[in-house]
Amino acid sequence: MSKEKNFGYLGNTFQIQLLNNIVLYKDFASSIVDVIEPKYFDNQYFKLIMQVLKEYYQKYEHTPSYNTLEQLIKSEVSSPMAQKIVLDMMEQVKEAPAEGESFVQEKALKFCKQQELQKVMSKAQKIIDKGDFESYDHLEEMVREALQVGEVDAGTAEVFANLEEVLEEDFRHPIPMGIPGIDNLLKGGIAKGELGVILAPTGVGKSTLLTKISNHAFNLGYNVLQIFFEDNPKIIQRKHFTLWTEIAPDLLSMHKDKVLSKVQEIRENASNKLVLKKLPSDTLTMNQIKNQIRKMIAEGTKVDMVVLDYIDCVVPDKNLGDEWKSEGSVMRGFEAMCHELNLVGWTATQGNRSSISSDVVTTDQMGGSIKKAQVGHVIISVAKSLQQKEMNLATIAITKSRIGKDGIVFENCKFDNEMLEIDTEQSVTFLGLEEQKEEKNKERIRELLEKRKQKENKS
Repeated sequence: MSKEKNFGYLGNTFQIQLLNNIVLYKDFASSIVDVIEPKYFDNQYFKLIMQVLKEYYQKYEHTPSYNTLEQLIKSEVSSPMAQKIVLDMMEQVKEAPAEGESFVQEKALKFCKQQELQKVMSKAQKIIDKGDFESYDHLEEMVREALQVGEVDAGTAEVFANLEEVLEEDFRHPIPMGIPGIDNLLKGGIAKGELGVILAPTGVGKSTLLTKISNHAFNLGYNVLQIFFEDNPKIIQRKHFTLWTEIAPDLLSMHKDKVLSKVQEIRENASNKLVLKKLPSDTLTMNQIKNQIRKMIAEGTKVDMVVLDYIDCVVPDKNLGDEWKSEGSVMRGFEAMCHELNLVGWTATQGNRSSISSDVVTTDQMGGSIKKAQVGHVIISVAKSLQQKEMNLATIAITKSRIGKDGIVFENCKFDNEMLEIDTEQSVTFLGLEEQKEEKNKERIRELLEKRKQKENKS
């Protein structure tokens, strides 16, 4: 068993990363905060930061944000010089390298477990020396508890726990999509820790739907991170401007003053953020994406929703030797991140070849591994025939839902890619669709006749 008394043998960077992990990762914090001691750090300022973290956690059952932690330290340290040193140290903790988080957490938990075992062994020796046979059962229990350090089952709770919270009318606190018909069926939308998946063949409007979801959440006051791999950032910006101004993307430049006025008004009134981030496709892992979100959190932006456009562009953290297993692991990594960082997750995935011509896209038409479908809490599919594309319509289905009803199909819903208008409560019958198409054809003929007439008059 290691004879080390503190983390000093692991170096300064390790201790900085460890404090950062305790602040940012709630599951890790809950597993270590009761057994980690300030004295395990070899620097008096690290010890002070750990002491403040531990006392705050014991009082509120969660770790403070960096802003709160800084305020607590200022109140604890009266000397201006000492305060400056600690706050400078805090900046190092906030900017700690993201790489190697698994090693840091595993090593820290192992060290704390060894310290607990050493305490038990010391007590055990005293019991043995005294011949106190009555305490042997107690000794066995102490050893068992020491071995269980860091073993926290976040999914286990007594049936009588948190009664007031469980019985709240809105116990999930979901974030709506902004599509009333679907939001009602999802009991208000997707909640933090849950994952929604859009399933559609190429060219149908996955980015349109994900942008609408992002925009609506921002409008409700949430911090949203919209990640995309294939679109130009300016195109995504223009989509948001269209949603705010109801001016088509191609016409925004013609109404520049109106657009700037509206966007400026929204920016001035919003205390939350909508962050657009373009990342390289087929090179980033979910762990790397998580590290970027951690950095945002460390800088003071608590992300409420992550919209990932789309999951098929993310590579697995490890090569599992099987493409389908790898795809499943990426989706599971996304779900785990949503739970760990307490945020809503939305993503999209491509339908397979058969989905292109389907009237309704079903879960078994998901491209690649079906494991992606097993992970999602909600799967919403979108299908469009050529006729529907022409008429700005789509067939939307809730193919899976752990929240409410599934197997619900909305035929011929309004789905306007250009104006980002999606409405499942406005649907058209197939007879009405034919009437609309016929009227559109008549209008085209009238336009052609008018152009011909103008040409004849000029000649």
